Formats: sequence, structure tokens, C-alpha cells
Amino acid sequence: MAALTRVVARQRAEMDRLQELAAASAVLERAKGALMAQSGCSPDAAQEELQQRAKTSRRTLLEECWTTLGALAGPSRPDAAPAPAGAPAPGPAPVPFADEVDATALGRLSRALLRVCTPQDLALRLLDHLAPDVGADAVMIYTRRPGGGLELLAHAGVDAALADQWSRVPPVSGLAALDALRADEPRWLEDPRKDAEHYLLIGDQPQRWHSRAWLPVTTGGSADVALGILRRCEGPFTARVREHLLAVAQLCAGPLRTFAARRAPTLGAVADAVQTVFDRLPVAAVLLAPLAGDDGGRVEDFRVDAATGGAFDALGRSGRDLVGLRFLECWPEVADEPLWQGCLRALADDEPYESEPFARQQLVAGSSELSTYTARAARLGDGLVVSWVRYDPSDRQQQRLADVQRLGNLGWATWNLVTGEGDWSSQVFAIFERDPAQGVVPLQALPRLGLNEDVPLLARAVGELVRHGRPCDVPFRIVTRNGVRHLRMVAEAMPDAHGAPAEVHGFVQDLTVQRNAELALVASERAMLTQHGVLQAERTVAARLQDALLPLPKQPVELAGLRVDIAYLPAQAGLNVGGDWFSAIELPDGDALFVVGDVAGHGMGAVAAMALLRFTAKGMIITGSSLTGALSRLNALLLHSRDPHGSATMVMARYSPRDNRLVWAQAGHPPPLLVRDGEARYLERPYGMLLGATDAPRYEEAEVVLEPGDRLLLYTDGLVERPAESIDLGLERLADAAGPDGPSAPAPLKRLLGALLDPEGRDDVCVCDIQLPRDGER
Repeated sequence: MAALTRVVARQRAEMDRLQELAAASAVLERAKGALMAQSGCSPDAAQEELQQRAKTSRRTLLEECWTTLGALAGPSRPDAAPAPAGAPAPGPAPVPFADEVDATALGRLSRALLRVCTPQDLALRLLDHLAPDVGADAVMIYTRRPGGGLELLAHAGVDAALADQWSRVPPVSGLAALDALRADEPRWLEDPRKDAEHYLLIGDQPQRWHSRAWLPVTTGGSADVALGILRRCEGPFTARVREHLLAVAQLCAGPLRTFAARRAPTLGAVADAVQTVFDRLPVAAVLLAPLAGDDGGRVEDFRVDAATGGAFDALGRSGRDLVGLRFLECWPEVADEPLWQGCLRALADDEPYESEPFARQQLVAGSSELSTYTARAARLGDGLVVSWVRYDPSDRQQQRLADVQRLGNLGWATWNLVTGEGDWSSQVFAIFERDPAQGVVPLQALPRLGLNEDVPLLARAVGELVRHGRPCDVPFRIVTRNGVRHLRMVAEAMPDAHGAPAEVHGFVQDLTVQRNAELALVASERAMLTQHGVLQAERTVAARLQDALLPLPKQPVELAGLRVDIAYLPAQAGLNVGGDWFSAIELPDGDALFVVGDVAGHGMGAVAAMALLRFTAKGMIITGSSLTGALSRLNALLLHSRDPHGSATMVMARYSPRDNRLVWAQAGHPPPLLVRDGEARYLERPYGMLLGATDAPRYEEAEVVLEPGDRLLLYTDGLVERPAESIDLGLERLADAAGPDGPSAPAPLKRLLGALLDPEGRDDVCVCDIQLPRDGER
């Protein structure tokens, strides 16, 4: 990236060098042409003469060219001997340089003048070079007007208010710039107090600039431009500085003469006549002359040849102050607007250009104001007349009213009840999709435009309005090409001198979009109510399924001398049954059966599989089947069910109160947790495969003898499993929560669940808490 930047910088520098070389060559050719026209010498002789003059005057060739161009029309001296035939004309008297520093500074300035295009550019360049060389703080350039006064041609370092105040100077005595032009001699003002006695000093505070120099510059038959150099520093101009400034004035004569030549058409009789007419026009308009590019092709800008007093540019200049300036210099924002292309088309096609209304920040009566304009460009000879029309407040009010009607989709309407005539805004015709050529619908006939269902209501409202003058605000519908529209009419009657309704004023508004939104909202509310009813019905069914399939005991129950507490928490919100289930019953022989199972999945499918396994398991054990036998049959039953991919886990335990022996078997289920004497441990699982996994399963039994005070927890994996966590951590968490309280105060099941449950409740949880009370606790 850095290498590319350096390449671009070198190319740009080379381009600048070539442009400067081309400009310098053009200045040299113009100076040679001037000498050839004056003396009739050859081109080679003219160039040799310029080189000889530059050597004699210790100037550079470019400086000598500028000086020669500036002195072309200078006055001839009576005592000068005539030049021999074929010899170059004598050049202007050279101004000797005080030292080499001045020569270097003048060389820089002469090269800078190559890029000067306007008087304002010249003033800025002069200030840039004279500030470090002679301590200049401001530059002012005045040109002599035909009436003898002065006009400020350009300035730099002077604020806009002061420049505007001194933009035109009448031909009165006591002005140093005018005095310098009349005497054709420089005026050096070096003591403000003494100078104020003889001259009127520029500035509200004359002491702002302690020293000033006014130098005459000859660009025509006599000195007609005054160059002012203003300094804040005190003290006189040294001889070296005076010589340097005189040389600068000679260099500036060439560019100033070029500007005068460019402005010559505006000073002619025709341009003066146009400007005289423009001075009296109450509109904003300018006369523009096209300026082609360096290649002479497309138009790059326009020169202002005449301007009316109502034409203000971006800096607040108006009228004759704009003459000679460039169009894009005065209105730079136009370059990016349609007006610029419109001007080019009007110049090329001879067809006037009319712009759309546009807003612009403009200086009006000395203050900035956002106004609305339209512009027109029309060809006049080889140039253009561009005019602006500013909307007055009433026009803007009409535009705002039209905008309100369009944005609100409403329009005003009036009916004269005496003559029967009516008047609608354009928006009302658009709402009714009625051709304006058909005219206004009479008020009495308006109800016939509505749907049949709305005609009585609309007719009644119109009748009350016409007969009794009662205001109306009535909705109604009409049929259009785009379907049914919902409208609203609001109207009131204006009475005559006798109090009878004479004229009706009102508006019609299209509310179709709002009404459609309201209807959609009503439909959505109805759908929500229907869905709410469906959900309510599902909850009712779920509650009844709960009671039928898993009746939960309100409090712990006694089975075969054991105290049993049950907890069941489904994962799905709004459905109180899931895939987890339990059974706790007393068998005919006095033993107790405990079963806890978990069917894969959720929803009504899992509920069906759960009900099948729950009731079948109890029936098998009651009819005499062993625990392992029951698990084998349940596995076969699950394999041949409607869902061949279904699976389930289960733990079955049979407790005999005669010897406190508990026999249990499991099918892929987490092991029971035994809490004894405050210590919690998991029972070692006997072999047992997941139900529904294979058609040849193997199941084994294990037994444990319970002691008084023992607590045994049968549970499903929802109690110990959490996402992104090993089940071993969940088992460890359950053992820690169940064991610390010791045998005398086992933790209640409710408190145990509160410490273990996953807050997000992603899975069903079923827990069977079995406790063998001590003898004193029975």
C-alpha cells in the first residue's frame, strides 16, 4: 500500500510539473507574439529579445514574459527614440533586485501566477508569497471604474463585511489607492496618525494595519489597477521591500491584463445594455457565457456577464458584484443538481429547461432562510439566461396543504346548497376514482355511491345536514376497481343570514388501510380465543388423564410397614402426564411392589406406552410372575407394540415385611439410593438391559435387607441428568443432598427436590421415597 501511495504521489508531481511547463510555454508564446505584433520581428528574434531583457534585468525568462505582457499597452514616452525597423520594441524599465533572495521570491511568484485563473486567485497567491517575504497581512486589488471611482476586484486577508463595505469607492479625494492611480506613483503609508490627516484609511479600526502600500499597475493605456499591501507591523517599508513590491506589481500586470481581456465582453456596449436592463428587473436572473475546457470541447463552467439585484450567491453577493465570476464559483452546489445538466441541455438543444421545485438555504434580507425555488434556463444568443422563482408564503402554504391531503389520504369538499355547485380537491377525485372531467357529485346524490347496506345511514346523515344543518361524521363503503374502500365523511353546514344551511364544508378520508388492519386484528383475536379454548380443553383432558393413569397421593402412604412418598413432575408445560411413571401397591400376600419407569420421548405417544407398561407390570406381578420374568415379558410387549423403535427403562422392587428383605431388578435404569445412618450409597445394579433393545434380553435380581431408619430412593434420570454434564455428577449431587441430615431427621422429599431439580425442567422427574420407620416412629 505504501509503495502504491509513493507511485501515485510521483505521478501526481509529474503531472503538476508538466502542467506548469505547458502553462509557462503558453506565457512565453504570448509574450513573443506581443513583441512580434509591436515590432514585426521574427519569432526567434522575439525570443532572443526576451532572453536578453531577462539577463539585463536579472529576471527569469518567465518573469520577463509576465512583465512584457503587463506593459503591452503602456504609454509611450515622448522622449523615447523610435525603434529601428525590424527590431523588437523596448521593454518596460526594469526594477533592480536588492539581493538574490528577492530574485528567488519573484521566481516562485512568477511560477505561482501560472495557476491563477481569477482575480481572487491572484489575491490569495499574493498573500501566500508576500506574507513571509515582506510581512503582508492583507491584499486588496482595486480597478478603476469608467466613472472614475474604484471597484474592489479581489481581496485576501480581509473579512467579508469590510470587503463589502469598501467594495465600491466613489471618485473622491483623500483615497490613497485612487491617488496612486491618478499620479501613477506608489503611495507608502507608514504612520497611521499622520496618514489619517491626508487620507481616508480603510477599516473600522485604521490602526489595525500600521503600514500600507498602494502600487499602480498598468494593464491598459494608463494605470488602472491599484494593488494594496497591508501590514500589521509598524515601521516604514525598507528600500529592499519597496523594490520587491514594485517588481511584484510589474509581474501582476500580465495576469491582470488577461483578466481584463476576459471581462472585456461584459464591459462592451451590449453587455452594459443587458446589465442596465437587469438592474431594473425585480427577479433573480443571471446572463451566463459558456467556458469550454482546455481542449475546447465540453463546457466546464459559465461566466456571469450580467446579474439582477435579486440574484444572490452562496456568499451573499448580488447584482453587479457577480459579474465576471464563474457560475460554479458562486453556486458550487449546482454541480451536483439537475439544474447543471438542464443548463447544458438548454445550451445544446435550444430548448428551455424548467426545474422541479427544490429547497435551498439562501440569504434573504441579510439572514439565512430555507426557501423553495424553481429554476429556468433558456438560451440567449451564445449564452444562457438562468432565472429563479422563489415561492412566497401563500404558495408554500398551498404546497403544505397538498402534502397533508396526500399523506393523510383525505381531501376537502364544498357544496353550495343554493346554486347546487360543488368543489372537490384532487385527492377526493382520487379517493372516489372519479375523473375530474366528470365534475363533482351533488351532495344529495353522494349516498348512491355507497354499498347498499350503507346507503340508509349515509342518506340519513346527508339529509340531516342539508335540512337542519346538523354536522355529520359517518363511515361508509364504496366499490372501486381495487375492491371495497372504507371511507369517512366529516362535514358541517354554513348558514345564511336567516340561519338556513347555505354551504357545506367537509372532508372525505380513505380509511381502508386502517380498517383492514382492524379487521385483521379482530380475526387474530378470534383465533387466539379459539386457540386458548383448545389449550384449556387439553389441560382438562390432561388433568383427567393424570387422575386416571397416575393418581398422586395427597400425602405419604403406609404400605407393608413402609412409609412411601411419591413425587411426579412432567417436563411439558400444560400437560401433567409424560413418559415417567410409578406404581406402589400392596400385593395379596402382604408384600409391597414398587415400580419406577421411564419411556423414551414425551407427549401422548409416550403416555400410551407408559400406561401399557404400568398396568401390565402390576398385573404380571399380581398373577405370580417373578421380577425378571415380568421384565422379559414387558420387553417382548414393547418390541411388538405399534412403535417398534420405542424403548423404556424400569426398576422393580418387591418388599417382604416378614424379614425386611427387598428383592429388586432393573432394565437399564439408574440404581436405587440407600441412606443408612446418615450415609448415602448406591446399590450395586444387577444385570439388566434396556426394554425394547433386543429380543433376547437377560435380567438378574439382587436383594437388600432394610434396617429400621433406612431410606431408599427410586427415581428417573430427569432428577440427576443435566445438559453438558456427566450423569456421575448428578448422582453425586443426589447422594450429597440425601445423606447429611442423618437417620433421625431425613430430608423431606419436597426439600430434596428443590435442591436438585434443573431450573429449566427439560425432562420428566419421578421419585419414589421409601422409608422403614424405627420402632418408636411407627
